Amino acid sequence: MRLRRTIQAALTACATLVASAGLVAAGTGPAEAATPLPSRVFAPYFESWTGQSPAALAAQSGAKHLTMAFLQTATKGSCTPYWNGDTGLPVASSSFGADITTIRANGGDVIPSFGGYTADNTGTELADSCTDVNQIAAAFENVITTYDISRIDLDIEDNSLTNTAGIDRRNKAIKLVQDWAAANGRSVQFSYTLPTTTSGLASSGLAVLKNAVGNNARIDVVNMMTFDYYDNAAHDMAADTQTSATGLYNQLAKLYPAKTPAQLWGSIGITEMVGIDDFGAAETFTVANATTVYNWAVSKGINTLSFWALQRDNGGCPGTGGRDDCSGISQGTWDFTHIFAPFTSSTPVGNDFSVAVNPNSGTVTAGSSTSTTVSTAVTAGSAQSVNLTVTGAPAGVTATVTPGSVTAGNTATLNITTTSATTPGTYPLTVTGSAASGTHTGTYNLTVTGVTPPGGLVNGGLETGGLAPWTCQSGGAVVSTPAHSGSYALQAAAGAGQTGQCSQTVTLQPNTSYTLSGWVQGSYAYLGVSGGATASTWTNASGWTRLSVPFTTGASGTVTVHLHGWYGQGNVYGDDFAIA
Repeated sequence: MRLRRTIQAALTACATLVASAGLVAAGTGPAEAATPLPSRVFAPYFESWTGQSPAALAAQSGAKHLTMAFLQTATKGSCTPYWNGDTGLPVASSSFGADITTIRANGGDVIPSFGGYTADNTGTELADSCTDVNQIAAAFENVITTYDISRIDLDIEDNSLTNTAGIDRRNKAIKLVQDWAAANGRSVQFSYTLPTTTSGLASSGLAVLKNAVGNNARIDVVNMMTFDYYDNAAHDMAADTQTSATGLYNQLAKLYPAKTPAQLWGSIGITEMVGIDDFGAAETFTVANATTVYNWAVSKGINTLSFWALQRDNGGCPGTGGRDDCSGISQGTWDFTHIFAPFTSSTPVGNDFSVAVNPNSGTVTAGSSTSTTVSTAVTAGSAQSVNLTVTGAPAGVTATVTPGSVTAGNTATLNITTTSATTPGTYPLTVTGSAASGTHTGTYNLTVTGVTPPGGLVNGGLETGGLAPWTCQSGGAVVSTPAHSGSYALQAAAGAGQTGQCSQTVTLQPNTSYTLSGWVQGSYAYLGVSGGATASTWTNASGWTRLSVPFTTGASGTVTVHLHGWYGQGNVYGDDFAIA
């Protein structure tokens, strides 16, 4: 993870120099194997350098399983790993042993993780630091027997992705440990945690896995870090997780052609960074994203669901990215953990399906009709019969799905008919698919428009409850508070990078004088027209204030009416707009 910086770096800098001779090979340990992890496990990363108790935070949050970050050497060239490279935290029962016992007593377990961003940048990742494959393997075995764990995670990033000698040593050591475990009645898993793009692993991460295949090292889980893309693009982090995991699935299918689809999905892990990641606000993983990813991961049979990091699962620093101790968004403490925690289950994933509407939005004039495609797909197990219904149609709108039942993998048609009396506005229609395995939904946003009344505006009082035909910059919305009259008003969201403009275009008589009026509220609230005429006025108003803007249309009669605020001055509101 790229977040391991200040504390961990400080610990590494002050660590006592140790002999490079490394660790003496561990004993075989007890013959009985550690309890295997569940077939699906939620195991968020725990920042072990903070001095906090992992058992206490596990109990407080509800995260029964934890990925313990990180094990690394104290100095480059050493073969002895310590927690965070701190010689005061050796691999011994004195370091977290009591916590791990408590976690197990509460029905959970831990996954020790080697590496991390700091280790990968300082040459203290175990296989980068130690040039003796046997000592690397002995260090892994010592962790396994000391804590009696059944999985080791290897967080490989940055410089460690290009250290080909370290990659080869690490995979050779994995093979040695797997042979040792088989000879001693143990079942030990290894997971690789790797950076990803939105379409799968980059070539450097894929090369790590190819080397493992070449060394006959079994990699049980490939865990993607679905954050810190640093591509200067807009991101829907939940959607990007799905495309990234699908890309990884296709890559693994080529690496492991003998595996079934269920086995391939069952060897994938997903690690999010909750809230604002290191890049900034453009890469923000929200609580709503967490629900989407959770449902998708369950449907696909993903093996591991995780996030960086448990100590960040709180809203203590809204607007701040890349912190170790908070998410940077407004949220409740443990919101993300509570969504992901039910993922842990030993129950095999059965049949399941998905529902999607494409296109998922459309605009019609009142009195006309439209249609769109409803697609279903098998996401787990076998195809099953899916019953399709639609809800949410307002007065004057009839919506039906034909046929009303399909076999998962087939399509249907959503037919929508409006009457001339349908009130203009935007209405979400929900298509629900029901089957023996449960229900899934898709949404179609129907926008109904009307004919602009002579000399007037459509939805000038916002009483449809929807924006149409107004359009707004990001954050613009219909709100119930404050409202000048009726139940709703228009919000224009001015921010550091935008005025928040909301507008609609109307066609009036050409070369004719009119007056636009409206009630506004807020700092630097502007009301005006542009296009076929240009005129505006503004006010600073803590309460509702009426503004009037005289203007004369041009040859076309078309003008654009707008409400906006000013950069960095906050939201402004408008209501009861009219042209006379």
